[in-house]
Amino acid sequence: MATTDAIKVLKERGFFSQCTDEAGLIEKLKEPTRFYCGFDPTGPSLHCGHLVPVFAMAHMQRAGHLPVVLVGGGTARIGDPSGKTEMRQMLTIDQIKSNVEEFKKQLGNFITFEDGGAIIADNADWLAPLNYIDFLRDIGRHFSVNRMLTFEAYKKRMETGLSFIEFNYQLLQSYDFLELNRKYNCSLQIGGDDQWGNIVAGMELIRRIERKESFGLTFNLVARSDGKKMGKTEKGAVFLNKEMTSVYDLYQYWRNVDDADVGKFLKLFTFLPVDECERLGALEGAEINAAKEILAFEFTKIIHGEDDAVTAREAARAAFKSGGTADKSGMPSIEYSITQMKEGINIVDLFTETGLCPSKSESRRLVSQNGAAVNDEKINDVNTIINETFITSDNDILLKAGKKRFFRIVIK
Repeated sequence: MATTDAIKVLKERGFFSQCTDEAGLIEKLKEPTRFYCGFDPTGPSLHCGHLVPVFAMAHMQRAGHLPVVLVGGGTARIGDPSGKTEMRQMLTIDQIKSNVEEFKKQLGNFITFEDGGAIIADNADWLAPLNYIDFLRDIGRHFSVNRMLTFEAYKKRMETGLSFIEFNYQLLQSYDFLELNRKYNCSLQIGGDDQWGNIVAGMELIRRIERKESFGLTFNLVARSDGKKMGKTEKGAVFLNKEMTSVYDLYQYWRNVDDADVGKFLKLFTFLPVDECERLGALEGAEINAAKEILAFEFTKIIHGEDDAVTAREAARAAFKSGGTADKSGMPSIEYSITQMKEGINIVDLFTETGLCPSKSESRRLVSQNGAAVNDEKINDVNTIINETFITSDNDILLKAGKKRFFRIVIK
């Protein structure tokens, strides 16, 4: 792919939102260009809500450009107020370092680091040793407080209280862009639309200090058509770490998206050709379920590999009885002994213990409202005892909460 295709690809796939100088950037991208995107390691895993700029980075690298993955080992000690209504919890240095290592591994599913590919940088390398007085004199003097307060990120936080620590975040992110420009000749920063103010501030700092041109490119903040936040479920965020979100649950998240989102999500969250994404997204009725399977499989394959994706797909097919090999091994499960099942367990307790319901009150409500099923049979009596009579020929018991959440009891 020629380097000049990058902007076209990002537009076709639905990433492109704002650019500080589109014509200038297109001209710049005629040659391999070093660009960066930052990720603050404030948790132990990336989640699906992080992934629009990650996929965009991958497309740009495939178009011949050179990514810098900036992990915010320094800025994570403060927290970015962009898009937040509350101040982030402070992390220890050891927590941040552990999170950084996990991010590096996860980003390797998208970005190639070998053979002169992407570079990983940690802003703790230059932010941690900063002398505060020197920083105020050399960097802080270039920022207008009045101008900073016009940016949407600060406006929102002013309503609930903006700490002085958070107020410094824009200066630090701008300094990141300046340092990466100096170290790697990085001339483009990309990110979500909520980063627009920080990106522009960094460009201005480079112009003032280095007298050099740089660019900013932001992407649409993706929302689901059902109004739910991208990458969120009733249980919380959908993480890439399989210890935090099982492979099956990750697969099911994408398998269960709204029909109206399928085409858009295929373009954003897989590497399938655009025309194939559009064809699949245009399917209707029962056929759209095949497109959802492809979306879920392709995404899961990127994160966890083809073997795990196949296992999750077959487990989902087995749960929904839609064909396949009926292999339920990929389904979330727990082992119970035959002795335990002979003693029996109340259905409310069982749905709570397996995590299908977060509390006994939620479990009781689910059962009483006819939302619970055992081996595909509805049970609405909260006093029901699940015992060995429910064990199937596969030596298991299949629990179902609502229409789309399953859990397998394996009898040993």
